[in-house]
Amino acid sequence: MSTQNESLFGKSIDPIVQAGVALAGVLVFILVSKLVHLSGAIEVPARFPWMTSAAFMLLFALFNSVFSLSSENMMKYWGRSVYSFMGLAFGAGLLAYLFSSLSISEAGSYKWIYMVVSFGYLVFLSMMATMRKVVEFAQKEEWNQPRIRNRKSKK
Repeated sequence: MSTQNESLFGKSIDPIVQAGVALAGVLVFILVSKLVHLSGAIEVPARFPWMTSAAFMLLFALFNSVFSLSSENMMKYWGRSVYSFMGLAFGAGLLAYLFSSLSISEAGSYKWIYMVVSFGYLVFLSMMATMRKVVEFAQKEEWNQPRIRNRKSKK
């Protein structure tokens, strides 16, 4: 029996699956918050579904960009990632609207939070792509012993 000690971040997980898990998380958190509100244990704000959707979009952005490092085809991964993010933003926004009865404009600052998270997602992806290119370049480069240069000293 062999044991593999492979990190979760070393695996390539399809962005569509990641977005599906994030969307399921949004639904679960919103439903739990509704149950908590109905039980009367805690007062849950009306904008909580919007906060939940923005939080899971941020989690998706973070984990998706990290998982992009282990993808084999970066361009294919990017395409699937961006479309998955757009689907997640739409689906999470729809769930937030259905459960809160507030549009994103009525939810206050969440319109701006959506924009910031969306822009931040593109920045995260770009940073990871740049890091990956630098690492690939460094791995291809031959690292020989540095040349010793003779300096003529003035006496």
